[in-house]
Amino acid sequence: GGQPAGLSLMENVVKECMEEAGIPSDVTKQGIRPAGAISYEDYCGPLKDQGEGVMSRVVLFCFDLELPTDFVPTANDGEVESFFTWGLEDIGRSMDPEYDDPIKPNCYIVIIDYLLRSGAISPDSPKYLEILRKLRSGTCS
Repeated sequence: GGQPAGLSLMENVVKECMEEAGIPSDVTKQGIRPAGAISYEDYCGPLKDQGEGVMSRVVLFCFDLELPTDFVPTANDGEVESFFTWGLEDIGRSMDPEYDDPIKPNCYIVIIDYLLRSGAISPDSPKYLEILRKLRSGTCS
């Protein structure tokens, strides 16, 4: 979710985990850890193809959350349709442009960041440094 005024990043994560997945605050606080930030710029708007778009600057603060193995998240606020478990192979298949995808396109940048941080994408991979650079290509101020 967006970052509301008056809440710290961590307070907002705890709130969003409860709202979107029914994760109790104590479970979130026990399993959460900050994992960095991603930044990018996007040219968007209904008339962007005619040159009348808007430059949007985005900073996404990333957190890793480890949940108890028996915890089942529940969609609470209507923003999330459902939850499911995927392995690395499923994630890889979902990145195919032909895949009928249940994930919002702007979420892939967070998934790619996780795959890099976890070592699932190796520094030996083609264009590794370019991908790292692009994950932090936007202005963060």
